[in-house]
Amino acid sequence: MYQRFVALASTFVVHLIVLFGVLSGQEQKNLDPRTKPLKNLNGYFPFQSIDTVDDWAERKQEIKRRILVSQGLWPLPTKTDLNAVVHGSVERDDYTVERVFFESAPGHFVTGSLYRPKNRKGPFPAVLSPHGHWSRGRFYDAGENLIEQEVQAGAEVDEIGGRYPLQARAVQLARMGCIVFFYDMTGNADSIQIAHRPERWNHLDRSEDWGFMSVQADLRLQNMMGLQTWNSIRALDFLCNLDDVDPSRIGVTGASGGGTQTMILSAIDDRISASMPCVMVSTAMQGGCTCENAPLLRIGQGNIDIAAAFAPKPLALTAADDWTIELREKGFPDLIKLYEMLEMPANLTGVFRTEFKHNYNLVNRTEMYRFFNRHFDLGYGEPIEERYYEPLNEQESTVWSGDYPAPKGDQVGDSHEVRLLRLATEDSDDQMMQVIQSSGGDKARFNNVLVGAWSTIIGRSINEVGDITTDIKSVKHNNLTTATGRVTRQKNGEQVVFKKWSTDQPSSGVALMITDRGIHDVDALDDRAISKIKNECLNENMDVIACDLFLQSDGEIDSQPMWYQPNGDQGWKRFSGYTYGYNHCLFVKRVHDVLTLVKYAQQISNQPIHLVGIGAIAGPIAAAARSQLGNSIDKTLIDTRGFKFRELKTHDDPMFVPGAVKYLGVDGLLAVCSPHSVACVSDGANSFSVASDVYERTGAKDRFSVVTNLEGVADYLSASTN
Repeated sequence: MYQRFVALASTFVVHLIVLFGVLSGQEQKNLDPRTKPLKNLNGYFPFQSIDTVDDWAERKQEIKRRILVSQGLWPLPTKTDLNAVVHGSVERDDYTVERVFFESAPGHFVTGSLYRPKNRKGPFPAVLSPHGHWSRGRFYDAGENLIEQEVQAGAEVDEIGGRYPLQARAVQLARMGCIVFFYDMTGNADSIQIAHRPERWNHLDRSEDWGFMSVQADLRLQNMMGLQTWNSIRALDFLCNLDDVDPSRIGVTGASGGGTQTMILSAIDDRISASMPCVMVSTAMQGGCTCENAPLLRIGQGNIDIAAAFAPKPLALTAADDWTIELREKGFPDLIKLYEMLEMPANLTGVFRTEFKHNYNLVNRTEMYRFFNRHFDLGYGEPIEERYYEPLNEQESTVWSGDYPAPKGDQVGDSHEVRLLRLATEDSDDQMMQVIQSSGGDKARFNNVLVGAWSTIIGRSINEVGDITTDIKSVKHNNLTTATGRVTRQKNGEQVVFKKWSTDQPSSGVALMITDRGIHDVDALDDRAISKIKNECLNENMDVIACDLFLQSDGEIDSQPMWYQPNGDQGWKRFSGYTYGYNHCLFVKRVHDVLTLVKYAQQISNQPIHLVGIGAIAGPIAAAARSQLGNSIDKTLIDTRGFKFRELKTHDDPMFVPGAVKYLGVDGLLAVCSPHSVACVSDGANSFSVASDVYERTGAKDRFSVVTNLEGVADYLSASTN
């Protein structure tokens, strides 16, 4: 009994010690929700409800921008000539099929089949048809065994329609009076230049001439999903260029991965007027392929939100016995409320045939025909039933022939991939320089592109921090008071541990010091520059606040956690988009901490608040925070000590930020800070020419300075802002 009592007492003491550690602010890592396992594609993604029409209009634009930024399409790449080739028409009874290929980018081909009504006069409505993850895509053949099972289950009726269901929907829409472009997803059927999901990519992970999934590609948001989405945009361009297409009636429908492309294209391209993404939209699994994932894409949003961005236009969704099985109860009711709020409830359709597995079977195809018949005013008699058709064989479908040979040599594989990304980089760099030049005069493009991109990447402004609470203990020694504490963001429980020094004289302001090792750097005397700044500020009777940014209390870390596709060592399963598509990177989480700390400083002082960021880690973080702080702080001092995003070597580097290089790195962040007062220390490695240019163009030249050292920091901070 005595031994049991001792054991219980010991356990109680241990619990008290742990509890005391938490309450003393030393156990941030045990309380902060960001220490939980990373979110991944298999999580739960409820719709973010919106209360008013005006709020929805703003939210809709946020969703659209996040999609485009995530896939390297913000701003849209330059549209080059399609150089479309339409040839080899195949005649059927009441429709024709032509072979099509065109260049979505110079030398990169989109391939497909163009179905047209026969012996009828246009203009016709048009439907884009991305096929999704069915074996061989446009050449898909379900085979005799599977079709027999489908017929027995009631999913199909006709052997031909069931065996070739992808062709079946194009045939029936053409018979109903629609032009249909049934096109290949990357790496399927005639799209042979780049594999759909690469088995390996590390050999192209290099600082020059890189390929998809490399560090340099992700720093520029160049990804397989972006290529697929760009191909879809250009496919829409192709359709709109046809003389017999009615541009006011353009639809898109696909299932599985084709459903992903459907909802993505519908959300970002206003030319789509009716959309039916099948067996993909849900609050559950969001899509497992690299063509369905991109860094930043599903932070703060999921597939329900993305599909909702099409509202109030006609939208139809289907569910099956897969990850969409709960759509009727989870997600779809939110869409009903949204369409009702927008006063267009009749434009929303749900089909919940969950007795069938993942599919685009006859049951769902029939609902699709009815959907387009109604919303495109086709006037086709109902009930709509598929009837016999002669399917195309592969020889009749392929776009490559003796007259039009398939790409080969440098037009395929690694050489083509490297060249494609080189072209994308050059175009993006040119566009960003144009954006910088637009910062003078009418700043609409600058604000839309560069300011908008960084707002999406960082994902929070000072106005979005919300309410905070604090837990503080203070000790006074002579004329100096030292306080230690913790700030908690009420909305999600994020915590920042801080230390504050203040004199017994009236405060003249607050200096927030962000450093590479957090409180240790400011508290110790290891770094003379940092200790000198602290002392100078205290001599000017400024309060000095230092903090441990997220995970800084553990000391320097070499990497941040990543989540990869399990059960396999294929290269595509280790795409960084599976991590950064659902979670903020460590850099951004630390920027959020700075915003929270500024909110605390605003609560304790009505004097000017200044931000000082010193170090290769802290300097860029402070620059990013300054870009989202508006008028909340007065002066900012940045010393990045030569840091450059483009020199990063690994995806899990603590400073890795998807898109950072595309949007001009630290220099771009500082440009976004205009017209607020910023001083930067240059060591010769960084000249901050972009920021200098923007400040001059925006008439704020005197508010941006580049200095060679940290002398006179207190004088700079205490001087009045022009």
